[in-house]
Amino acid sequence: MQSTSEREFLMSLFRAAVAAADPMLNVPPHLPPRPKGRTLVIGAGKASAEMARAVESVWKHPLEGLVATRYGHKVPTEQIEIVESAHPVPDESGHRAASRMLAMVQGLSPDDLVLCLISGGGSALLPLPATGLTLADKQMVNKALLKSGATIGEMNCVRKHLSAIKGGRLGAACAPAKVVTLLISDVPGDDPAIIASGPTVPDPTSCADALGILRKYGISEPSAAIEHLQNGRDETPKPGDPRLARNQTIMVATPQAALEAAAGRARQSGVTPLILGDAIEGEARDVALVHAAIARQVAAHGQPAAAPCVLLSGGETTVTVRGKGRGGRNAEFLLALAICLDGHPRVHAIACDTDGVDGTEDNAGAIAGPMSLSRAVALGLRAKDYLANNDGYSFFAQLGDLVVTGPTLTNVNDFRAILIR
Repeated sequence: MQSTSEREFLMSLFRAAVAAADPMLNVPPHLPPRPKGRTLVIGAGKASAEMARAVESVWKHPLEGLVATRYGHKVPTEQIEIVESAHPVPDESGHRAASRMLAMVQGLSPDDLVLCLISGGGSALLPLPATGLTLADKQMVNKALLKSGATIGEMNCVRKHLSAIKGGRLGAACAPAKVVTLLISDVPGDDPAIIASGPTVPDPTSCADALGILRKYGISEPSAAIEHLQNGRDETPKPGDPRLARNQTIMVATPQAALEAAAGRARQSGVTPLILGDAIEGEARDVALVHAAIARQVAAHGQPAAAPCVLLSGGETTVTVRGKGRGGRNAEFLLALAICLDGHPRVHAIACDTDGVDGTEDNAGAIAGPMSLSRAVALGLRAKDYLANNDGYSFFAQLGDLVVTGPTLTNVNDFRAILIR
């Protein structure tokens, strides 16, 4: 390894991963030809505003549109309107934007093109309730799911079936126009039907599936949502639906590509990269146990690679919230990892969300090293108490080890790098 400090090395890997998912780099090569008719741009997600700006930077023909993004993620655009709304719990601004978007695609012709820009976070940013439900109903379900430990696939299955716009409904409303959806994936497996709850793609799941997920996690309120799923009359468009026959999806950035970029950066520094997986799920603290065990195996036995090496992984962990602390799944992972490693002298680690926001906090994640726990003890901090309270943010804040980037304007989910010297 070169003389760069461990901290700067880990930060350089994170920056490489984020740069690989830059919409300005990834969107322009995938734009379709100009249509005979109108070009309408719609979309939602944490990267959607930057995706819209990327479209405008190269599209030399008339266009119009509306995309929804998270508060603080707006960028200057000239023709495409950007609306900011709340994430992960939706608000009225997102409700209005989704309603307007659905109205905009009515009455299109076969000569028209709908360019849909979708990235992670779009599900919460398009909270248009199904008939008979209210925004408050959706907010209640969202909050319960976020605390339950449900996977992103499970959460989005429920969201689709309580929505008037997700699960292929937006795509169906665009018919007979051609729909080209450009996606930046933030979900394990890069399934277009899960990313932002798949507003333009057919949905293979059912109301019964969604109801089963709520029962699995003991969620029984609000009653209107439960009744809506029980009657099952308002199903999503399924594979083979003729309204979606002219729809095309293109994956423009993925977690795997981000990990490969970080791996390339590691090789440049003389460090062997090991990509453990781009779709790792599970409780953050459980995932930390496995990562810590692999790091110890490398340090003790040079397996599955000799040091210096760096373990890279992505995906989306979950946190079953039992405490009242300021969490974030990346801070939770890193705190659990530090506890497992117990000051191992050869291991340093970073865990961050590539969108720059770990959960609902103002940090992307945190960074830890061999001295993290001993420094905490000197400050009177008990790491296990902070983990029990789901308070990784406060723990690393007091150590000065939060990673704060601000919104990155992209989103390929979690990034973890563990350096073994």
